[in-house]
Amino acid sequence: MKRINCRRCEYYFVTWKPKQPHGCKAYGFKSAQIPSLVVFQSSGTECTMFKEKPLAK
Repeated sequence: MKRINCRRCEYYFVTWKPKQPHGCKAYGFKSAQIPSLVVFQSSGTECTMFKEKPLAK
């Protein structure tokens, strides 16, 4: 599995839920684990929705 850094993805967000601090807008879920790991564990394939955030200038 290629390591995907969700924190660099446009669709990643941080929630206010202590038990589910990570979220993915592309797939529409919140979880305790980084979203790319949840996607890999549930589907067996790498995340295909990763879109890197533009660099701030």
